[in-house]
Parts: sequence; C-alpha cells; structure tokens
Amino acid sequence: QVQLVESGGGLVQPGGSLRLSCVASGSIFSLYTMGWYRQAPGNERELVATITSGASPNYADSVKGRFTISRDNARNTVYLQMDSLKPEDTAVYYCHANYVPIGAYWGQGTQVTVSS
Repeated sequence: QVQLVESGGGLVQPGGSLRLSCVASGSIFSLYTMGWYRQAPGNERELVATITSGASPNYADSVKGRFTISRDNARNTVYLQMDSLKPEDTAVYYCHANYVPIGAYWGQGTQVTVSS
C-alpha cells in the first residue's frame, strides 16, 4: 500500500507559477512511474505529466514548455513546476504512482485555480 499526499495548490493569477509536491510512503518509491493528472469540473481526468523510474519525463501537449515534472528519490517526492499558468489550467491535480508488480495509487488531490 502506498499513500500519496499532495500539497502546493492554491489561487494564482494568469501568467503566475505554482509548484506542486507529492510525498509517497514506502521504501520503493524509486521504482514507481510517478505522474500528475488533473480534472476540471465536468471533464474527465486527464494526464498532465509522468516521470519514469529512470527520470524520463512525458508531457501532455497542452502543458509542454510550461510545466516541468521532476522527482527526488531520496525524499520520496515528485514535483510539478507550473509556469505561465492559464485559466484553463484550473483543476484538481492528482498525484499518481504506478509500479506494475505492486499496483497503482492516487493521492487525494489539490486544487489549482488560475484567475485574476
């Protein structure tokens, strides 16, 4: 069982920045592919970015060049640096951990609101 705890969400003006953090419990964090997903009201949950155990990132087209995913295995933490935020980035952001032999897990979500 893996527990994921997100933090760092909040209200920011368009063009601003936020950094989300997700801390995972357990001792094999380095083996997990970690990801960030988001869900806006009335929409399905969508992929934002993932990072493999080897630290290879992947991004949704809508955030390429603006968001950066990274991980610190010593701290069991994955980050999402979000720059040049737009109103359409407003959503609940969820941390996700996946390691096929063990399973997949979700955090509780953190709200990001981009508004003037």
